[in-house]
Amino acid sequence: MEISASGRLEVRITPADVGKRVSVRRLGDPGAAHEKFTDTVGVLTSWDDGVLLITRKSGESVRIPESALVAGKVVPAAPARRRGPAASFEELAHVASRAWRPVESERLGEWELRAAGGFTRRANSVLALGDPGMPLDEALDVVRRWYGARGLPAYVQAATGAEGTQELLCAELERRGWVREVTAEVWVGALAPVADRAEGAGVVLSRAADEAWLARYQRKGVSEVALKVLGGGPSVWFATVPGAEAPAAIGRCVVDGRWASFAAVEVDPEMRRRGLATTVMAALARRALDEGASAAWLQVETDNAAARALYAGLGFAAHHAYHHYREPESSGGGR
Repeated sequence: MEISASGRLEVRITPADVGKRVSVRRLGDPGAAHEKFTDTVGVLTSWDDGVLLITRKSGESVRIPESALVAGKVVPAAPARRRGPAASFEELAHVASRAWRPVESERLGEWELRAAGGFTRRANSVLALGDPGMPLDEALDVVRRWYGARGLPAYVQAATGAEGTQELLCAELERRGWVREVTAEVWVGALAPVADRAEGAGVVLSRAADEAWLARYQRKGVSEVALKVLGGGPSVWFATVPGAEAPAAIGRCVVDGRWASFAAVEVDPEMRRRGLATTVMAALARRALDEGASAAWLQVETDNAAARALYAGLGFAAHHAYHHYREPESSGGGR
């Protein structure tokens, strides 16, 4: 925290610092048996009527009364990364979008409205990068009408936790009653170490998701629209480890320049803890290396402990979090 020359803590932030990353210390709740200090680090997303709103890396919003502040200062926009390939949020957001393409899309300024018959939130949400070309309320009205015309709930995808992410947009959506339904993280890592982790023997690679691959895929009854989403991307590969009835394991990889993305890595529950997920990823990583990729990314939901342990063991680390905000008074959809 900020300490003055006299040794006292000082509050060195003002409402003019909205939009900056800050670190603040506040007193514990009044009346508690032992008042304690609480530290909060995140983006200052508003300072209205004597209350600060700070959005943490996870996307969680914390409200702090101005009267409870003990100290505060502006801190660097994002902590230095200790491992993994260097990448900006904007670069990763565009790469991720190209790896999971919708069936239909339309521009709204710099935003992209995406639809795919409701198959996954990623393919049926607004990629809200940049300026929509009109005030936010007008843009959200356009978004709701566009998805309503397709019989879909309106979702906006926004990110937190890295330099250039969208904490201010998240706060504005929440202020308007949009509901955060799902939070996941984008992790990045070097590609070569993944390829070196296993031989990849017994893995069959193909350009299309055949019936065997789909038999293991967790989403049953995959439609033609879903097949278009799965097969879309710059250079798409599907991996299969054959099994008795359905494959023992599957995976999907999209190669896009220096990046390779991993998704749909699934293993027969009775065949888990045998290294099959690593084997699948290693085979896909080798193919991606052959096509010139050197870095990898994937997404993992915050409550998937097994997947997080697997990916951390392969050298991946969290880069940023992203969230899907649903319009008020609408029902949800797929992930």
